[in-house]
Amino acid sequence: MDKNIIKTVIGSLHKEISDTRLVHRPMTFEGNVCYVLVGIRRAGKSYLMMQDIKQRIEKGEMSLEDCLYINFEDERLDGIQASELNLLIDCYQEMFGNKKPWVYLDEIQNIAGWEKFVRRLADQKYRVMVTGSNARMLSKEVATTLGGRYIVREVYPFSYTEYLTYHDIHLQPNWEYNPETRLEVIRRFDDYFYQGGFAEMFPIVGKREWINSLYQKILLGDIVARHAIRGDRTIRLLARKVAENVMQPTSLSRFMHIIKSSGESISIPTLKDYLQYMEENYLTFSLLNYASPISEQETIKKRYYMDNGLLNNFLYKGETKLLENLCAIHLLKKYSNTDEPQLFFYNRNVEVDFYVPQERMAIQASFDINDPETQEREVSALAALNKAFPLQQALIITRDTEMQIERDGLNIEVIPIWKWLTR
Repeated sequence: MDKNIIKTVIGSLHKEISDTRLVHRPMTFEGNVCYVLVGIRRAGKSYLMMQDIKQRIEKGEMSLEDCLYINFEDERLDGIQASELNLLIDCYQEMFGNKKPWVYLDEIQNIAGWEKFVRRLADQKYRVMVTGSNARMLSKEVATTLGGRYIVREVYPFSYTEYLTYHDIHLQPNWEYNPETRLEVIRRFDDYFYQGGFAEMFPIVGKREWINSLYQKILLGDIVARHAIRGDRTIRLLARKVAENVMQPTSLSRFMHIIKSSGESISIPTLKDYLQYMEENYLTFSLLNYASPISEQETIKKRYYMDNGLLNNFLYKGETKLLENLCAIHLLKKYSNTDEPQLFFYNRNVEVDFYVPQERMAIQASFDINDPETQEREVSALAALNKAFPLQQALIITRDTEMQIERDGLNIEVIPIWKWLTR
């Protein structure tokens, strides 16, 4: 790799950092800790890197020249090998003097064997932050190589509160009692509900085209190309069927039957691989049935998309699916910060959409419960679960309905999703 190319990249990215306008996201990083940021493409990992750089410059902890920021999706770095990565340090020191920079390495999963380099930097007391769009970065092999020297943070598309902040709507305590603020929160919700939380897309008029382009990049670039899948028709069909079956506990055998009935051939091992690839690249995620024995939990899962915009790419009048999918995303962000799963669905005699045993909390997602049969179905399921596992909190998330329901000693809060998301 030509050193002059690397130096040009370093200089141009310094200018990009200076020119980037940021809306603060509520994630902070300690100055003496190394981090790995992972998540779906365009979720804002690079954004958080730049936020960390700018905040440290503002606090006087570093200057722009103290920062070595490299984006490995820059085509000028195509072909760089892991054995050449130390050239980044050499080039930086030739440009700015013999000192240790704060090192930021973006989308580093593109470089095979990157782990040993960043481990060595940590061993040499560099402060390092790396990002990637593939959950294989968190595999046991990588974790072993990094030797516990890095803290892993998962990054998601913007929450609804962050979306409102982006649009200069800052929620104060008791905001729901301010008619103007309440109206604005409700008015803004539809765009977020249907188009999702990718901040890069917010100012774009052609949002649908942008989202479809991102989907194609993840599916074809990150999954099909990287795993050398011959022909993409089957995995495209699978991605669509996962979207159509959001809300429904679905078995591997059912997916296989659906795909075969469409004229495609697939084996169970290949099907499992494809579903795993989709989760590894943060396109989808899945929940286990709390009521199933551990030996059976992998058999039937509920699967969701990581962003409503990606899910809506497949749907027509899919409001019911979008509401439950958005609930799942919101809960995942809150309860995915441990090695052991905390968020489940419950399906034994009754079905409850979300169950968090540690919190003794159960949630039903229902777009509209004004129909008496729908309301009875949602309420009775929560009441039945409460008899088996006493609950401290029971919720029904709706599009607009708000009320309190009492059933068999259980208080059930019915709350609009736009209000629940801002808690």
